[in-house]
Amino acid sequence: MQTFYLKSAAMALVVASAVAFTPATPFLAPLRGSATSFAPQKVNFAAAFQPVALRGFNSRASSISGMKMVESSNIAMPALSSTMKEGKIVQWVKQVGDKIEAGDIVMVVESDKADMDVEAFEEGYLSKILVEEGDAAEVGSTVAVIVQNEADVGQGGDAAPAAAAAPAASAPAAPAASGPPSTPIAMPALSSTMKEGKIVQWMKSEGDRVEAGDIVMVVESDKADMDVESFESGWIGKILVEDGETAQVGAPVALIVDNEADVGKVSAPAASAAAPAPSSAPAPSSAPTAPSPAASAMPAPAAPAGGERVVASPLAKQLAEERGIDLSTVAGTGPGGRVTASDVENAKAGGAAPAKKEAPKGPVRPSNVPAGTIMATPQAKKAAKKNKVDLAKVQGSGNFGRITEDDVLTAAGKAPASKQPASAPAFASSRTIPDLPDGPVPLSGMQVAVAANMMATKAAPDFRVSRRITTTKFDELYAMMKPKGVTVSALMSKAVALAIEEHPIVNAHYDEKAKAIVYKKDINIANAVAIPGGLITPVIKNCNAMPIMAVSDKWRELVGKAKEGKLVPDEFTTGTFTISNLGMFGVSQFGSLLPAGSGSILAVGGALPTVQMVNGVPTEVKQMEVTITCDHRHIYGADAAMFLKTLAEILETRTIELVM
Repeated sequence: MQTFYLKSAAMALVVASAVAFTPATPFLAPLRGSATSFAPQKVNFAAAFQPVALRGFNSRASSISGMKMVESSNIAMPALSSTMKEGKIVQWVKQVGDKIEAGDIVMVVESDKADMDVEAFEEGYLSKILVEEGDAAEVGSTVAVIVQNEADVGQGGDAAPAAAAAPAASAPAAPAASGPPSTPIAMPALSSTMKEGKIVQWMKSEGDRVEAGDIVMVVESDKADMDVESFESGWIGKILVEDGETAQVGAPVALIVDNEADVGKVSAPAASAAAPAPSSAPAPSSAPTAPSPAASAMPAPAAPAGGERVVASPLAKQLAEERGIDLSTVAGTGPGGRVTASDVENAKAGGAAPAKKEAPKGPVRPSNVPAGTIMATPQAKKAAKKNKVDLAKVQGSGNFGRITEDDVLTAAGKAPASKQPASAPAFASSRTIPDLPDGPVPLSGMQVAVAANMMATKAAPDFRVSRRITTTKFDELYAMMKPKGVTVSALMSKAVALAIEEHPIVNAHYDEKAKAIVYKKDINIANAVAIPGGLITPVIKNCNAMPIMAVSDKWRELVGKAKEGKLVPDEFTTGTFTISNLGMFGVSQFGSLLPAGSGSILAVGGALPTVQMVNGVPTEVKQMEVTITCDHRHIYGADAAMFLKTLAEILETRTIELVM
């Protein structure tokens, strides 16, 4: 099933980081940097979001036109909030016949809460638009059709919008909470493969006031830590799933009440008690630390520049029209700068946007985490409560300034847990014995996804072919280009792309259903990169057509984004050929597992000195061993051997082509 994801007008509303382990993603080209995990990324989810609605948002189908089978995908109206029953299409950004790339915005939808941009995660051509601009459609009904081939535009899919009921109707209704009226915050589906989510941190505590757009919690998905925002206003009446615990997608994790007096009076639905699945992590403190008052000192947003589309809630638009206020002069305070009804009420007709305040000064942290927010691990919160330490006065040393247990213990004047001496044996060694991990450690969401995709690599019958390549000329070229910032990865990517031009079969993949070889005219080179807790494959698109300096600049940009966890799906899921390099670790030879959906992957070992006869004289040269893993269903041994022969010629005698 294809997947689409949503994005708010100014920041990501993620519905999918969709491929847990990218189609060309198995191994390592190590990334040495300070980052130890993905930075949290913005996710604008309805507080009681119905994940079933998004998992069913885009469905693939096959239809018959004449005698031709047309593969198509139905774009359905998504559920953008817990109360949304239908959506109005404000604008079609793509038209019939347009090519759609992963990440392209296809339409703008007005829900009962806000206007949202809907982006595509898969490629194809817009074949039919079934619901025109200005028309509304029920949640779950088909609004457009995408086909895989341009020749099929106008075909495929349903002839009219599907009369499907809202996806939420197909799922059993969640049991109501007991006590005063409340709105559940459900565990959202952050990817198409996500079954459960782990709450990394609650940004709001029980009794805190919540406004639409406030970040309420950080959830760990299979690709990154995601901030979950609320579209509802009220008070956090009860937290059902604590920091460090997991819950099934769709299960309630907290309850929002309308009146402050009802805080603590609501209780979990009867059927939700078994929903959370506690992890083995230590239990967090019962009262999460409230954000410091500085959290409210955020910069005031500026009004949109002239000519830009104004993103505003339906009520804000109605109020502006009634009062004769130009929305382009109103600064939005909602998520992504969205103009809310209160913004319009506070604005004067024809008035200018309020001046921006200075950004709060403080430690460097991810841009999507409000200033003043205390970021601490569950263990740190527990230690702070036990030792009566004010977390607001503790300097964090963890990822992105997050406070760790060791930081709390140090502030309390105690030895950090990781450095507390264990009882020494009778004959202790004179050297320091490292504190080694012991016992089971639950996998992160990304690690679970990687494990599942590693199993998928065994679906194809693969084989490996190796060859040694003398690197004398390549080393000379690298020595010349290194001062200009060109890396080995950039040079190898360009060399592989040029070799693929002569052997396009290794850039193709096998389609089991169609019993066909799928060639790709674009040569998109993915380099596997290791990050703590997972793997990612930044992609250099059309690498063969780019000059080497452009390749180098693009690779540097992608590596920077990977360090910060800011790669978008189009930058790590579109590779057609993957390179995995362990040479910098001194590895002389290895083989890579073939990524699902790929035809080939190249493993590159380190260049080692060896003796070779040159003009009849024993001479020391450097050679590296490369190993290509191929899908044997459409790539044969001779194909792989000829590709490696061409690659060797480029690196040994045709290096000038790399800089042309």
